[in-house]
Amino acid sequence: MQLIHEQTKFPKKKFPIVLLLDNITDEANIGSIFRLADAFNVEKIIFTGTPPNLQSNRLKKTARSTHQRMLFEIKEDSLQVAENLKSQGYLLYALEITSDSLPIDDFDYQPGNPICIILGNEVSGIAEELLKITDKRLHINMYGENSSMNVAQAAGIALYEITKTIIAFNKK
Repeated sequence: MQLIHEQTKFPKKKFPIVLLLDNITDEANIGSIFRLADAFNVEKIIFTGTPPNLQSNRLKKTARSTHQRMLFEIKEDSLQVAENLKSQGYLLYALEITSDSLPIDDFDYQPGNPICIILGNEVSGIAEELLKITDKRLHINMYGENSSMNVAQAAGIALYEITKTIIAFNKK
């Protein structure tokens, strides 16, 4: 029998993760990321660049009300936000395929350090100056012809892999 929300028995866990969205503009992607952030119970989402249109019907439909309960901030400058998070002890992980990126399944959790996952624009990715200050660049291995993935889908995979690693580490 399929369970409704009130019948699930998933344990509630808060993860020390902030999502930094570097100029993500597609309303369906933003709605999906709200929903993912809620599902993985991250600290908050920080939007930089073009502010999200929170009145968009497409965003609201995709978010399924999570945009009303998920903590978020809207800031202008992604580099300034990232530098501020870094000064607070966050480790900055860019989700981007680069010449030195590591597969996300090689993510190495460092307890005591909160995490900032940086996700980039649907067309241009993460700004170069932002990539330069990250602690690590992570990518999702892909085995077909394409070398990119929808940002919301990539966010879901990254959150799954990283929270799975944190849970496994905490069981030790």
